[in-house]
Amino acid sequence: MLKIGSVVDGKYKILNEIGHGGMSNVYLAINEKANKPWAVKEVRKSLNRDFNLLRQSLIRETDLLKKLHHPNLPSIVDVISSDENFLIVMDYIEGNTLETLLAEEGAQPQERVADWALQLCDVLDYLHTRSAPVIYRDLKPSNIMLKSDGSVVLIDFGTAREFKEHHAADTCCLGTNGYAAPEQFGGMGQTDARTDIYCLGTTLYHLVTGHNPSEPPYELYPITKWNPKLSTGLECILQKCTQKNPSDRYQTVRELRYDIMHYKDLEVQAQRSYRRRLKIFGASAACSLLCAAAGIALSAAAAQQQEEAYQNCVQMAGIATDSVEACSLYLEAVSIDDQRQEAYHGFYERAIEDGVFSEKEEELFLRLGISKNRNLQNFRKKNPHAYADFCYGMGNAYWYYYEREENRQVRAVSWFQTAQEYYKTDSAKAMEYRRCRLYVELGTFYKSVLASQINGTDAGMYGEYWRSLVELKELNDVEPDRDNITLHMYREIASKVVEYAVYFREDGVQGDELLAILDALESDMAQMEQQATSTARKELEAIRWIVDGAYKMVRSTYQIEKGGLF
Repeated sequence: MLKIGSVVDGKYKILNEIGHGGMSNVYLAINEKANKPWAVKEVRKSLNRDFNLLRQSLIRETDLLKKLHHPNLPSIVDVISSDENFLIVMDYIEGNTLETLLAEEGAQPQERVADWALQLCDVLDYLHTRSAPVIYRDLKPSNIMLKSDGSVVLIDFGTAREFKEHHAADTCCLGTNGYAAPEQFGGMGQTDARTDIYCLGTTLYHLVTGHNPSEPPYELYPITKWNPKLSTGLECILQKCTQKNPSDRYQTVRELRYDIMHYKDLEVQAQRSYRRRLKIFGASAACSLLCAAAGIALSAAAAQQQEEAYQNCVQMAGIATDSVEACSLYLEAVSIDDQRQEAYHGFYERAIEDGVFSEKEEELFLRLGISKNRNLQNFRKKNPHAYADFCYGMGNAYWYYYEREENRQVRAVSWFQTAQEYYKTDSAKAMEYRRCRLYVELGTFYKSVLASQINGTDAGMYGEYWRSLVELKELNDVEPDRDNITLHMYREIASKVVEYAVYFREDGVQGDELLAILDALESDMAQMEQQATSTARKELEAIRWIVDGAYKMVRSTYQIEKGGLF
């Protein structure tokens, strides 16, 4: 065992033991020069009969992890091998496993589980889309760390493998009983991305029900058997994930991620309501064969009644003084007719009218706007162009108006990605398509930059980020968006020059280029001020203060004076 207080490899001081198992111990260490904590995993020869074989397995695991860089994955920074032990130095992740959380608290709220599921889908999609796809194969609560900020990290890559397209089969019995897919036990071909989808399904089942699939009754019952209040939409998703035949599951994590984002769309209540309407329609159709005139009259009356109810909600929303009440009425109109654009557009416009997309408005949208009869999927199928426009609008709502600063760009990305898919074949939406592409690129940067800084893999990211930011401004210069979005964009450019000036220089961005953009911002804002409202003038004043700081930062970083170099 490593001694507390000892220094490993001349730089990692062992502080205390934080975990141990049958084959290894894990210690908290600190690099005193960098003042950064690390986790050191020690595998000792004395504890393992087949130490050399195990060491080769660990080397394969660390080599695999070194190729991967994702905020929901740990990073390996050092491997120290000797005749006595094998040490892996990796990120220290402060938090507990989801297994510990289950033991302490039991079943978790489905909204929380859905959020973890989306994060796990992101990291699995990252693994599955490498040039040599990585199949994790041992997803379970004990291999997922929950950090204090609510993010999760996938740990322990001991059973992961790179997918080989032409291999007929895998090694047998890799995975954990109860969580592992049937094909992991041999005789059913090799494991692939659908194997991880099965494991994710069983993991989510455990988290949302509190019932361990590896313990009696060893049966994945519908989750509403354990708790009738759970979403039947989520139930359908988990049942599809855990089908025995891989071809009956989701075929990609992206498909699964979309359904989890919209799991309330799949509520049985909505489906039953839809079936009832079909039955009523069928009965009306049968009657119409006997009495066509009466049937047509009834149908026309029903349609007229629906139209009046829809228009009534839209008109009341239009005159409502309270934003939340107006948004609620627009969503009520959606429940009456979810194929028309007017109510969706009205919700978006009213939500951002005061310059803030509030958490209350978001909560209303998530609870009412995509549940029961308020069906975005139906809107997408029946009116795809309007649906794409709505997704583009919601992307802007999160990016520029969302009340909470943290992760607002990351939240917006999925909406822009969806709109981008529709716009790429629509020549009339070429400008919107380019904007979506840039928002996705910028959002990806925001999502990964912190982890890349910690891992030391951020070189080159800032130059690409700056080019995307400048291109977004150039598009806005050609076809200006609403003033509020333009002002937010200017604030973002100026503040990022202050924050990243040093990194821009290291990535080859010229100081003159930064100054030219700042000059353009000042000129543009001077023109905007001529017709600005009092609120906009206050925002312009605040942005100018940031721009002044950006000028000073650029001149200091690049050693530039107004008259030349220092």
